[in-house]
Amino acid sequence: MNDETMTYDYSVVRLFALSTIVLGVFGMMIGVLIASQMAWPVLNFDTPWLSFGRLRPLHTNTVIFGFGGSALFATSYYVVQRTCHTRLFAPALAKFTFYGWMLVIACAAITLPLGYTSSKEYAELEWPIDILLTIVWLSYAVVFFGTIAKRRVSHIYVANWFFGSFILTVAMLHVVNSAALPVSFLKSYSVYSGVQDAMVQWWYGHNAVGFFLTAGFLGIMYYFIPKQAGRPVYSYRLSVVHFWSLSFTYIWAGPHHLHYTALPDWTQSLGMAFSLILLAPSWGGMINGVMTLSGAWGKLRTDPILKFLIVSVSFYGMSTFEGPMMAIKTVNALSHYTDWTIGHVHSGALGWVAMVSIGAMYFLIPKLFNTKIYSEKLIETHFWIATIGIVLYITSMWISGIMQGLMWRAINSDGTLTYSFVESVQAMHPFYIIRTGGGALFLMGMFIMAYNIVKTVMQGKSVPAVIPEPQVAH
Repeated sequence: MNDETMTYDYSVVRLFALSTIVLGVFGMMIGVLIASQMAWPVLNFDTPWLSFGRLRPLHTNTVIFGFGGSALFATSYYVVQRTCHTRLFAPALAKFTFYGWMLVIACAAITLPLGYTSSKEYAELEWPIDILLTIVWLSYAVVFFGTIAKRRVSHIYVANWFFGSFILTVAMLHVVNSAALPVSFLKSYSVYSGVQDAMVQWWYGHNAVGFFLTAGFLGIMYYFIPKQAGRPVYSYRLSVVHFWSLSFTYIWAGPHHLHYTALPDWTQSLGMAFSLILLAPSWGGMINGVMTLSGAWGKLRTDPILKFLIVSVSFYGMSTFEGPMMAIKTVNALSHYTDWTIGHVHSGALGWVAMVSIGAMYFLIPKLFNTKIYSEKLIETHFWIATIGIVLYITSMWISGIMQGLMWRAINSDGTLTYSFVESVQAMHPFYIIRTGGGALFLMGMFIMAYNIVKTVMQGKSVPAVIPEPQVAH
């Protein structure tokens, strides 16, 4: 019999897990600052690189790609090893993905405040950084799929299907949407123009939401909720149906960002139809995640990590109901260009993406450092502060947005507008202050988490996990 042992490679997982916390704090600090600028414009300080227009793309890039991306790298590298019973393929390349990804984020932190931007939503980085990002992402694909190829079990667990689809689709989206003609070292122009550029941008933009911010984090859900609950996935068959239906449907939903524009009407209607169809697979996945707690509901009272994970899935369900509703043309006529959209985005970004990432990090980091979490009470405190912050944020934006839409369309009997634009801005002001308060609470929760994680890491030690080789008869 062969009694040799082997170890998983956690070194790169540790690096990405810790950078998730650091970039989460940094990105959300910028978010609170620009939310404050919307309430009190004097906080721009008459400084171009501190203006809302420069800092807003830095906030979105740091939170989505810095915080969210690091969480996805950390969890996917961890999950693919554990479920495939093998070490990471090409560990040196895996390390390169960490340093390369951090270099991309650092370049964003320098170029965006200086005003170097392609002006494409969620794809603002200029062409040299885009090329670096492409190289890092292809390296990520090699490591992830290489690990799956050398797995020591025949089955590929469903979380890996979600991670794999997000890696492949984001690669395609990035390369196609970022195609540009450079005119200098830090300036380029899109190869597309006019309505084609808008269509390609929102094919990318909505699928960045659909695959980067949904499929990847569903991979986290399908691994970490069953592990933390100590229960199997509620329905494995439903998880596979969820995967394929989501993958085939999401890719067509982008045109709903372009209702009432120059985009052909049939394309707008097609985007709306696929957005409505999306409700079914999204809620199928949400029900699967929540119902995994069947027989273990009592754990929600005592397990703060499980609270983060389950509440995140509840926000996923809410956001994926709200999104299809807002894609309906008659609803969109009211909601488009208003703060309602901001509320919707952040119910997904804070409620779903951030909460599931935080829950996964609280699960993961103690295991990576072979210790227990420093304080479960601090996790509980973090949960309630974050949840209250999210509720304040999204409800203030819902109210502000619906009010905006109604004020903009109000018409007097003689056909003139009832309200000037400035009056609608005035009416929004109290809600912007509440939004800032909600964001500040969420940021406070991140500082609590950072303290808890630092204390946890200090009391632990970074050791690899030892797993037995399968016994082989000679």
